[in-house]
Amino acid sequence: MADFIVKVIGLTKVYNGFKAVDNISFEMKRGEILGLIGPNGAGKTTTLQMLLDLTESTSGEISVFGLPLKKNREEILGRVNFSSSYISLPYSLTVNENLTVFARLYGVKERRAKIAALLEAFEITNIKDTPVRSLSSGQITRVCLCKALLNDPEALFLDEPTASLDPDMADKTRRLLKKIRGEKGVSILYTSHNMKEMEELCDRVIFMEGGRVLAQGRPDEIKKEFASDTLEDVFLKVSRRKEAS
Repeated sequence: MADFIVKVIGLTKVYNGFKAVDNISFEMKRGEILGLIGPNGAGKTTTLQMLLDLTESTSGEISVFGLPLKKNREEILGRVNFSSSYISLPYSLTVNENLTVFARLYGVKERRAKIAALLEAFEITNIKDTPVRSLSSGQITRVCLCKALLNDPEALFLDEPTASLDPDMADKTRRLLKKIRGEKGVSILYTSHNMKEMEELCDRVIFMEGGRVLAQGRPDEIKKEFASDTLEDVFLKVSRRKEAS
């Protein structure tokens, strides 16, 4: 069994001469919640896309579950899942129809019971027969989170999953993720612009800026390195430095 769920070495992505991700290396341990933070344009989403093989890396190595991603794509993607506030679902299908389609694709057993349990967990049972086109952004976010948990993934990649949620549901989502991590040992790679959320949720964080890794470690280590009281202060310092350059 691999000690690390994800291992990245020298990962780089170049678009028309622009380095969106510049030679980064990091590891995500089994069962940890790892935060990926940084200003807009830091390279966080591009990194996630490469980890899911949605975007071709220019150079570097990615292994997941101890397996090279490129050579083991199908097996790896069957053991992970992804959610984002920016995912588009088939708008003409209802919530239940969308989740049923994904459950079939993932080969989920007893899918009706699984879908019902997730709808209840995210408090959207009442909209299960509503077409996605009629939902609010927060409701769509919760449907996407249900989708991400359908196959009981060993690793979750979450790109700003609480961005469209009200504070109460965002808090419930964080508590649910902690519970799933505790009960099932799921490893979670998590991006957010909410630094308080990251400080509360993450075991370790990777701070990116300009496509590079500025620092990585426990939240208290990052704060000490930047002589700051909170991750929010670190974020503001880096953002101001970027604006001044």
